[in-house]
Amino acid sequence: MAFELPELPFPYDALEPFMSRETLEYHHDKHHKAYVDGANKLIAGTGLENKSLEQVVVASHRDPRLRKLFNNAGQHWNHSQFWKCLKADGSRSVPDEIAKRIDADLGGLGKFKKDFVAEGVADFGSGWVWLVLDAGKLKILTTANAESPLILGKTPLLTCDVWEHAYYIDYRNQREKFLQAFVDHLIDWEHVAELYGKAGERQAAA
Repeated sequence: MAFELPELPFPYDALEPFMSRETLEYHHDKHHKAYVDGANKLIAGTGLENKSLEQVVVASHRDPRLRKLFNNAGQHWNHSQFWKCLKADGSRSVPDEIAKRIDADLGGLGKFKKDFVAEGVADFGSGWVWLVLDAGKLKILTTANAESPLILGKTPLLTCDVWEHAYYIDYRNQREKFLQAFVDHLIDWEHVAELYGKAGERQAAA
């Protein structure tokens, strides 16, 4: 089963002025598509052809021989999560359930934003910054390159791409400015709350 590039869940100009049409055309249509094409090419002959994307990411990460496949499949998965975290006029309100968890685990929304930006800025080189659920607690963490909470056994709730291609057109080398725009204007908190609720349902059923 071939991997497919998902459509953006919003129009290309929906996130302006914080993320431009040009950025999305390059980031989604070129960068993300290249990872999808790469994964489809590299998976041939691995025995993983009929596995889900999540299964391919985990299996290829465990096998040093499949590092190139992991890099492409992992980036495909990461980007697919990233688009779902974005929303026009986002970040205005946080559903009560997730807001209470942020208060309890991360010291409140203001501190979360400050710490999320700081972690993303401090991440050396290319990677991702995440809000995850880990052992029942919300935590902020970063991963390098194509890595993700998926391979760490943690539940991702929110992510922001801090590879330079995510922000260079709109913000040049100002990663901090990009991350600040993300936390202040672009987060789809309803999506975060939905993922949090599903994680709770899985834990209850376990």
